[in-house]
Amino acid sequence: MNPIAHLKEQIDREGLWSTELQLDRNQYLKVQGSMDTNLYWVAEGSLRIFVVEENEEHTIRFGYKDNFIVALDSFLNEMPSDLYIQALKKTKLKVIGKSVFTKYIKSTPENMETWQLILEQLVLQQMERERDILTMSPLERYKRVLKRSPQLFQEIPNKYIASYLRMTPETLSRIKKS
Repeated sequence: MNPIAHLKEQIDREGLWSTELQLDRNQYLKVQGSMDTNLYWVAEGSLRIFVVEENEEHTIRFGYKDNFIVALDSFLNEMPSDLYIQALKKTKLKVIGKSVFTKYIKSTPENMETWQLILEQLVLQQMERERDILTMSPLERYKRVLKRSPQLFQEIPNKYIASYLRMTPETLSRIKKS
């Protein structure tokens, strides 16, 4: 069972989506200093989550078609965060607010289990990414991401992939050519 697809199907079945949004290419869903407690389903398109530090953007995560995306820190603690979420192409999203989502998740042990599994997978993915960034060469990081997420290279422009992999676009280009 794919817990993400399962949760999305359940939310569909219950009719819990509050609205749908459409973002144009490069439009922001969330900007630094804002609070966002919504959970989004990417129906079409792709987005990136990033921070800006000393005028340099650092991509943290991507959101693709048929996946959830969220400013997780703001969602969990209901406070403003430094995260930006930006559409990389024309994007359609379904929206569910935190209160509705939380009520639904807490309504059955199965829902709680599904959400727990999704969060565990997210933590493990983030830990793997951190380890890669800290211990792997650029070539090794590229190979691991290519193996883990081949759709990344079909959906996302190279300059954002390079940022995600913590390398320059030129380094990524050299690695892809070799």
